Amino acid sequence: MKRAFLIVLAAGAGLAVVPWLGLPAFYESILYLVLHWIALATSWNLLSGYSGYFSFGHGAFFGIGMYTTATLATRFDIPFLWTLPAAAVVAALVGALLGAVAFRVQAVRAELFSLLTLAATFVVATIILNTPIDGGPGVYMSAVAVPQIGPTAAGTFYLLALGAAVLTVLAALAVYHSRFGTGLFAIHDDEDVAEVMGVPTYRYKLGAFALSSGLAGVVGGVHALFISYVTTGDTFTIAMPLTVVLMAVLGGTRHWAGPIVGATAITLLLYAFTGGDSAIIGKGLTGLVLIAVILFMPQGLLGQALKWWSARRDAPAAPAAPAHAEAPAASAHAAAPVAAASARPAANAGEVLLRAEGVRKSFKGVHALRGVSLEVRRGEILGLLGPNGSGKSTFINVASGHYAVTAGLIEFEGRRISGIPAHRIAQGGIARTYQIPRPFAHLTVLENVALPAMFGAATLDRQTAEAEAWQWLAFTGLTERAHALPADLNLHQRKFLEFARALASRPQVLMLDEVLSGLTPSEIDEAVALIRRIRDQGATIVFVEHVMRAVMALCDRIVVFNRGEVLAEGAPHDVMQRPEVVSAYLGQAMEEQAPVAPASAHAVVPNAGKELAHA
Repeated sequence: MKRAFLIVLAAGAGLAVVPWLGLPAFYESILYLVLHWIALATSWNLLSGYSGYFSFGHGAFFGIGMYTTATLATRFDIPFLWTLPAAAVVAALVGALLGAVAFRVQAVRAELFSLLTLAATFVVATIILNTPIDGGPGVYMSAVAVPQIGPTAAGTFYLLALGAAVLTVLAALAVYHSRFGTGLFAIHDDEDVAEVMGVPTYRYKLGAFALSSGLAGVVGGVHALFISYVTTGDTFTIAMPLTVVLMAVLGGTRHWAGPIVGATAITLLLYAFTGGDSAIIGKGLTGLVLIAVILFMPQGLLGQALKWWSARRDAPAAPAAPAHAEAPAASAHAAAPVAAASARPAANAGEVLLRAEGVRKSFKGVHALRGVSLEVRRGEILGLLGPNGSGKSTFINVASGHYAVTAGLIEFEGRRISGIPAHRIAQGGIARTYQIPRPFAHLTVLENVALPAMFGAATLDRQTAEAEAWQWLAFTGLTERAHALPADLNLHQRKFLEFARALASRPQVLMLDEVLSGLTPSEIDEAVALIRRIRDQGATIVFVEHVMRAVMALCDRIVVFNRGEVLAEGAPHDVMQRPEVVSAYLGQAMEEQAPVAPASAHAVVPNAGKELAHA
């Protein structure tokens, strides 16, 4: 990251000498527009590219910055440069206010968020047009003094745009390499999983929205003086946000430098055709280029170039892991100190760690949980069993915060956790896997495992989290796949990736939701051995599973669910012999249909119980 920072600063310093080269003002104006669009596209990308919340309202914050500067400079005679911080603050506050409302509503995602931000643009324009801020005729800024920064007025505007572009790019670069950026990329891929793994999604989205809006406000303030006449009709248009989206997508939204490539290419392309009196052809060609990129290079020009470069660089040999992660045989010892941080002294073994009382969960009238009460004791493996649809996975979901409980109480270490955000539950020491693996699709295997180490109970810095991730990759046998994307893994490896992610957060309670489903018998044996190793390090495990031989081999106690209620609990062999448990799995003995042979009907129960227990 330091190298990239230095490159950006060096490029900015080099470009700063352009006004003193004696170029015609026309070229400085063209360069101004290139830098102007770079700043706008990069600021948009901070929210929409990183987190996936596509905003069509970027023009609103750009316009707020323009009108803030125009109003302060013309009506209050505030020097132009002093209006720029105010433009940033006002735009950021409006963005934060809009985000505070929108991000509270879980349904406002994807196209709904895009439409909401687009509507906000027209609301802001209407307010400004019908108040003294504008009033109809617009705001003239011809009397505002242009600061004496460059040798000419055109040079000054160029330097102001350069400063805004460098500031925006540095902000994008800093976020890209920070835990803030890692959290935003996780939100982009799977927001619900990111929250459950400890990412404070609401706070991160709000921060990204405010930062994006504030930077757009600065660019708007500079542009207000550049055009010298500000009107709502020219400012709050759909063309501006669409152009910004096009530029960012063309360059690549997953990289901090993508908008730079896209904005530069499109601006020069448009003005090359405009200069040749072929503006319509230029716009049409730009659209065709965008279509081609979306169809054949969805990662954008820069993203595709980096992919090609990475493939050529890594072709001779697979990337090497750090020395401490090379030997899977020793990985258990390497990871043992890490796991020890989440374990308590043996004297506390058996104490109640997690307690649920009368937990209910309903989905629009469907009662998935009907007053479930159970306890999880420190150091044990508790199995949750039951037919499909009995409420096992729903209990995992409410205990981890993925769903909110409808009624009831869940306590962890004596503290109530039902009703608090999922990221706080994760940071408190609860981790879970998913029945169907849900890795972050655009993060590598290493990044997937490092993320919960950064945001879970461990709360490590980025470098330490990556070192810890290598340990857990070795522990689960995924070291050689560290730099692969999850799509390149088979089901067995994705299941073990779920293990590694959950363990990296250093949880006190690890909830495994059908981690053996879909695996072959030999892969199940590997997974059972891995769970034993986790248990040997002092972990407390809640184990939801249908593979009975694994349940009988691993669990200290089991709780059987049926129709959202606790049917039975106790030692595995005892519970699985109970007639009501056998009935829940296999159905009622058909006594009414076979009255002549009652003995044989009753004999089904113990035999079925043995079959269940040893399956």
